[in-house]
Amino acid sequence: MSKLPVTWIKSSLNDVCNVVNGGTPKTGVDSYWDGKHYWVTPAEMGKRSNPYISETRRKLTNDGLGNTSAKLVPPFSVILSTRAPIGHLVINKVPMAFNQGCRGLVPNDDLNYRFLYYFLMNSISLLNDLGTGATFKELSAGKLKAVNIPVPPLLEQQRIVSILDKAFKSIDQAIANTEKNLVNARELFERSIDEYVFKDCTQWEKTSVELVAKAEKGSMRTGPFGSQLLKHEFVDKGIPVIGIDNVVKNYFRWGKKRFISNQKFDELSRFQVKANDVLITIMGTCGRCAIVPDDIPTSINTKHLCCITLDQNKCLPEYLHLYFLHNFIAKNYLLSKSKGAIMAGLNMGIIKELPLFLPNIETQRALVEKINQFSLNTEKLIFLYTTKIKSLAELKQSLLQKAFAGQLS
Repeated sequence: MSKLPVTWIKSSLNDVCNVVNGGTPKTGVDSYWDGKHYWVTPAEMGKRSNPYISETRRKLTNDGLGNTSAKLVPPFSVILSTRAPIGHLVINKVPMAFNQGCRGLVPNDDLNYRFLYYFLMNSISLLNDLGTGATFKELSAGKLKAVNIPVPPLLEQQRIVSILDKAFKSIDQAIANTEKNLVNARELFERSIDEYVFKDCTQWEKTSVELVAKAEKGSMRTGPFGSQLLKHEFVDKGIPVIGIDNVVKNYFRWGKKRFISNQKFDELSRFQVKANDVLITIMGTCGRCAIVPDDIPTSINTKHLCCITLDQNKCLPEYLHLYFLHNFIAKNYLLSKSKGAIMAGLNMGIIKELPLFLPNIETQRALVEKINQFSLNTEKLIFLYTTKIKSLAELKQSLLQKAFAGQLS
């Protein structure tokens, strides 16, 4: 590890800052709240594009401030969240207090507040490692005060801050542009399906999901309810039980391991899931859809899923899967029928009646191939954009590490 320049001094945060604890007055005492003193919490500090803060959701009165350990820190202090999550940072532009999940660092005259901010940004991993606690991590005031900070002369601090400000502005703009491209790629995918795949779908035969299910009892079914399958009946090995986690990504994947015994399966065999069945989530995270793979072992599904065995002479599973997720008529129907903002009311009756515009089997295959190609191209773009965002974030971290090793030219 390279040595710091000779003009730099390694100090503890306690030597160059006043570390101030936070606190929360009793929420049920009206006289403590809606005053003039700004009061911030970790929840307000996260995911900010701008480190500066001059407004807060809640304010304290003089009584509120006097009846808690919270204290106001002067403008241009750095406020750090020290209780899970550790590492949210803001710079207050007005006098501000904060709750017990934060600590304020008031720099002395020899420490530039932006230099301190960037140092703490570079130290988030270390600060998290110093946190302790079984339920949630918390960074104690003592451990925070003992953290070492390399302190160059004030003019050098200002030079480093100027370089980082300029570099981060450019990098953050590049990240914002790439994130916008990422959103545009996903929107382009949906728009392409609407314009080139399902644009004329109303000219096809109109039917419903119920009418393309296989003509046999139980071709549309949910899993066992209530006393049919109790929690204590799950075992460590046996017949897999498929749930929301296997479908939530809109493709089938193995997730949490749940099993029932062979004997229990004999009781619940009518809920067996078969290869190429279409699964739709109807509870919890509703409206997700996946196709059961060919190599599925003997399994059943939970009550949180609607399982559909199709007549594949009428409708391909791949077509119904894509239609359910992407067709504008299907999406509008589900939104109009669902109860609640997140499809909390989906049920098998709604799915049975879903209007399905259906071309012939050969056209279905061609449409599935076209949508899959759109999807593949989109995934390539998404991979490129997410890789770029990751690289830009790594560049920021690299600049921070160089800055506090005295290597930023």
